[in-house]
Amino acid sequence: METIIAIERAVLSSILYAPSIYEEVAAILSPKDFLYPTHKNVFEVMRECDALNLPLDAQIILQRSQGKVREDEIVEIASADSIANVEAYAKEIKESALKRELQELAMLLREKSLDSHSSAQEIMEVIEKRVSDIALGNTSGKGFIDAPTLAKETMQYLIDLKERGNEILTGVTTGFHELNEITTGFNSGDLIIIGARPSMGKTAFMLSIAQSILNADVGVAIFSLEMPALQLMIRLLSSLSSISMQNLRRGNLNDNELEQLSMYTDMMIHKKLFIDDGSVLNIAQLRSKLRKLKRQHPSVGIAMIDYLQLMVGDRNQGKQIEISDISRGLKTLARELEMPIIALSQLNRELERRDDKHPTLSDLRDSGAIEQDADMILFLYRDDVYKKRADRERKARLEKEGKAADFKAEYVERDVEPAELIVAKNRNGETRTIKLQFRKRFTRFENPETTQQEEQHDTKLDVDEIKSIISPY
Repeated sequence: METIIAIERAVLSSILYAPSIYEEVAAILSPKDFLYPTHKNVFEVMRECDALNLPLDAQIILQRSQGKVREDEIVEIASADSIANVEAYAKEIKESALKRELQELAMLLREKSLDSHSSAQEIMEVIEKRVSDIALGNTSGKGFIDAPTLAKETMQYLIDLKERGNEILTGVTTGFHELNEITTGFNSGDLIIIGARPSMGKTAFMLSIAQSILNADVGVAIFSLEMPALQLMIRLLSSLSSISMQNLRRGNLNDNELEQLSMYTDMMIHKKLFIDDGSVLNIAQLRSKLRKLKRQHPSVGIAMIDYLQLMVGDRNQGKQIEISDISRGLKTLARELEMPIIALSQLNRELERRDDKHPTLSDLRDSGAIEQDADMILFLYRDDVYKKRADRERKARLEKEGKAADFKAEYVERDVEPAELIVAKNRNGETRTIKLQFRKRFTRFENPETTQQEEQHDTKLDVDEIKSIISPY
């Protein structure tokens, strides 16, 4: 303890000796990081003087401390030996402060665990919030990058791109050709929002992307707050094997389909897919889980969340502020972990009242902050969903009026439906609407040319064909 107090005194003495280093220290420390109360008060006054453009000298600090600092104390600080590597010592003070906070947290945990009135869940929430607060308080930023360093790094980045042969992708593949062209893939640090109204296929689209990324040997982490992991895997296997979801759910499989399914299951066993289907998730938990997963499996290159509005924030602030905090937290986490994060999002139901039901940025539910934080915002739209719904409503109305015989369906059921992917925001590229196809039986989104090829060739491969396309492991 005496050692850290001596270091604090030396750092403050160095500032008095060379006030220009204050900014360097202030980028690392705040007053609460000092152990000795007098040192805390002195640094608080230094911060106040700096804000008011006042000199950082002993006399001014003594005058503005309003009795919190005695003359003998400021003399003791001023007479201490100054140090050369102030930044290193400031970081040592910060490290000591963080350890004290963790010690206090350990004491709080012990105290709460002995309190019979506190549930285990309440204790965990309190501890998680404190850990998150400590972690955020420790984020001091990377600091400035000077022009020579940045210019060299940028030039090397561009040379690397050229040597790769003008590739379309600089990030992980989206699985859709036209989307890859205008986005260069999902890039490190990107927050991608995929929004749609219910029944449009948000989860199916997310899994279609995940499937393409897994095929590129990149690991995928999925946080499913709505659907159990088993159901997600059934959807993936249906999409991979082209065996209908309905048959899979009923177990209505012939021997060939069962063997196909077994082959694709073996293929999935070797993929780096990780699904967390816990029903409660906040930013602190997400950060902790992803950090641990990345340490254990460095190949994980993207995280997906289904869906954003089910994440938990500070509910005392109101839903809009809660979602804003979550959105900001996701963007910060994407940059911190240097990986793209995809979050599915609900859209406001008011768009259902419009004649043109194509989503726009103003339809994002609960917060305009989502639009601000996201690097990319994609909307899914399938007109057939509304046509089918209109038929159902018209049929119900006619039956209620006793005119069921007058009903004639306008919607024609079809296995492959047209779909639109609206790129509404693309921070680093153009926006446009991309035409896709949705193959309903397998809940799979496809490039249009893929659908045309499959119409010319039976999509159900026999076992020998499957063996020929699956790489041996």
